Amino acid sequence: MAAAKITAVWRQNFQQEIFRLDAALFKFPLVSFDTEFPGFFRNTPMGATELTRYEDLKHNVDHLRLIQFGITVADVSGNIGGTWEFNLRFDLSTDLFVSQSIQFLQDNGVDFDRLRRDGIHFDMFAQLLSRVVARHRNLCWVTFHGLYDLSHTLKTVTNRPLPPSVAAFASQLGIVFGDVVDIKYMARFCHGLRGGELGLAAIAKILKVERVGGAHQAGSDSLLTARVYTKMRMTYEIDETLFAGCLYGISARICKPIAVPNTNGRRCFIPNATTPAPFLRCITTHTSVLMIAAPFSHVL
Repeated sequence: MAAAKITAVWRQNFQQEIFRLDAALFKFPLVSFDTEFPGFFRNTPMGATELTRYEDLKHNVDHLRLIQFGITVADVSGNIGGTWEFNLRFDLSTDLFVSQSIQFLQDNGVDFDRLRRDGIHFDMFAQLLSRVVARHRNLCWVTFHGLYDLSHTLKTVTNRPLPPSVAAFASQLGIVFGDVVDIKYMARFCHGLRGGELGLAAIAKILKVERVGGAHQAGSDSLLTARVYTKMRMTYEIDETLFAGCLYGISARICKPIAVPNTNGRRCFIPNATTPAPFLRCITTHTSVLMIAAPFSHVL
């Protein structure tokens, strides 16, 4: 496998790299991603009900925001089209965080002085990422134990708090992201992966997949997720459609809305029967400029 490069993205090269990512997605529709965030205000106890788990998830995500967003794009054969690590502005003197989590990230190489000085402004990142996601409606989003990664990304691209219920949350994920695969959930059904009760690094070691970069850096983790996903598909001959929409940690399945033609040259989306929230606005499909694609804060 060819050596991969992780592109570090800061405020100075953000617009250039978000447009490179947008262009790559036309050719590479498999999107593996990972996030780093400043911890958990609530730690959910073992054995908690799904309602309690979701309430804790919503509280944590609504009150904290992203530090890093890592994304790797690939084609259906697993060829990597690029990896980006977006570093968001984070100021330890003003932003909310959990001390142990910040120490953990610092121990793993996250430079908070540079994040404060050169990090991407969150509002600019959220606006352009939301337009990239709205522009590309046929992606498959691949994650590892991605409940919090998806939640933070959903809040970022919609510019809204998480929905009030698990059902509404699953419906909104289907509307915004469409196809979602959690390889920790897939690992439950793969011989030798201990029912999925392993971390990403442990599964990569079993499958003999090498890491590029450092652990607990969003770019490196997204690239490792992409390579592990490809290796799992090859090794176990997995039909990933069987696991589409199944997230490790919640029972509700994420269902991609159905696209239907419209007479005005646009396409509208209606939810599958299992997703109650309606898609209230259409997304134009013939947008030639990224900056005028419809952001999700206008379509939910």
